[in-house]
Amino acid sequence: MPQLDFGNPLTIAQVVWLFVIFGLLVYVASRYLLPPVAEVLEGRRARIGADLDAARDARAEAEAAEAGQRDSTARARAEAQASVAAAASAAQADAAKRGEALAEKLNAQIAEAEARIAAARDGAMAALREAATDATEALVKRLSGLDDKAAVEAAVDRELAARNISQGAA
Repeated sequence: MPQLDFGNPLTIAQVVWLFVIFGLLVYVASRYLLPPVAEVLEGRRARIGADLDAARDARAEAEAAEAGQRDSTARARAEAQASVAAAASAAQADAAKRGEALAEKLNAQIAEAEARIAAARDGAMAALREAATDATEALVKRLSGLDDKAAVEAAVDRELAARNISQGAA
């Protein structure tokens, strides 16, 4: 390889000039080129660190705000549930009062209707007794020619009692 032929005087001179130029480039780069690059890198590092600190602070504030929001939401939900429960209990109490009033009204109407039914039944039974007595009396008079009203009434009363049909019961 001719590049590594150190026996040639031109090769040694080239190597020496290589080290001189390389040293000069290293000196110029370290003295004039690298310090601004280092400053830019340090500035970036500082900005990134500040941004990270700001992000951590913002995250902590956001978590605190979220916790406060959760607490206020929980309080609002509890108040709403209490209001709903109070309204429901008031509505149930109102409904119970209305139900009791309606039940009393219906019971009064039922009692009145039962009284009317009993009166109608008693009237019908009296009319039945009277009709049975009249019909029996007319048959006896026509068949036998006898006119004994007291005996006919007693016979009708016995027959109605035997069939459990009386003036007070149906």
